[in-house]
Amino acid sequence: MDGTMSHRIAIAADHAAYAMKAEIAQWLQETGHSVQDLGTNGPESVDYPDYGYKLAEAVASGNADFGIALCGSGIGISIAVNRNPACRSALVSEPLSAELARSHNDANVIAMGARLIGIEMAKQCVEAFLSTEFLGDRHTHRVDKLGAPAFETAAG
Repeated sequence: MDGTMSHRIAIAADHAAYAMKAEIAQWLQETGHSVQDLGTNGPESVDYPDYGYKLAEAVASGNADFGIALCGSGIGISIAVNRNPACRSALVSEPLSAELARSHNDANVIAMGARLIGIEMAKQCVEAFLSTEFLGDRHTHRVDKLGAPAFETAAG
């Protein structure tokens, strides 16, 4: 990741993605990032919401600039992270979606499925995510609405 600034990154996974988490965490540290590994660290079955909530808290509190959430599909842990209103987690499976998550949605967490993508594609997604800036402008008011949704029907 040449030319990318160093970030504080929290990373968490369930049992289905602990191996991918370990490899990504090591790679990020080798490229100069500060990594907070929130577990899990083995194949024993765990509940992905617990790790999603820990990751969300690290990002929401400011202890991490960005988060990487991993589980078998990436879906469950992303849902857990998004329960925290300060987090915008996007499920990605290739670099373009990771780039758009940052540039259009100001995502501060990406989620990936270890059973769905390989380690090299996951690294490409992380690289695209971390090297992309939020565009702001016309996207800002949309992102603001994500933090304060209005659940009104068209009928009022």
